[in-house]
Amino acid sequence: MNNPQPPAVVLLSGGLDSATTLAIARAEGYACHALSFRYGQRHEAELAAAQRVAAALGVAAHRIVTLDLGSFGGSALTDPAIAVPETPGEGIPVTYVPARNTVFLSIALAWAEVLGAQDIFIGVNAVDYSGYPDCRPEYIAAFERMANLATKAAVEGRRLRIHTPLIDLSKADIIRRGSELGVDYALTVSCYQADAEGRACGVCDACRLRRAGFQAAGLPDPTRYRNERGAP
Repeated sequence: MNNPQPPAVVLLSGGLDSATTLAIARAEGYACHALSFRYGQRHEAELAAAQRVAAALGVAAHRIVTLDLGSFGGSALTDPAIAVPETPGEGIPVTYVPARNTVFLSIALAWAEVLGAQDIFIGVNAVDYSGYPDCRPEYIAAFERMANLATKAAVEGRRLRIHTPLIDLSKADIIRRGSELGVDYALTVSCYQADAEGRACGVCDACRLRRAGFQAAGLPDPTRYRNERGAP
């Protein structure tokens, strides 16, 4: 008799990294419950991408939770009055969304408890990334400690694990790994200011990192751009 697949919650934005993370979790034998958020982001086209990726990779369930981080603003991704930077800058960029990963992981934690899941996957990366503080290994370790203090499941002996399979990988390595697992990156949207059809600007930080990753991996970039300026 085959053992049932253990459940896991996988944060799925619809971008390249989260799609790869979902593929890795599936390859490791988990029954994946994908979790996406409509949080007031200007690039809401990523949610359609998340639905495409979830369907293509055969998840056990996919939930889209609505939050209103846009009511606080404070980020170029949630406040239309703040422009998305189109040239590299220094320090933590204005595309950082205050407390976003903490909020997302907390909701993932709640769903994991309901599912009886002891595993949460998140596609944070600390190599080719924008310098966000909630993508660092020490942050993930701190959240895992907190989760194992705050939940009924952990108190009763079912410890929770936060998996970050991409944390030490370059963007090129992420792309190679996902390609090996059959991820169709044409389904994904990474751009911070993608249009309603999911076409990328080609100049924001996310677009630059994505393009450089495909170039370094030696693989064709399937990204659709909305104008000549963004075309490789």
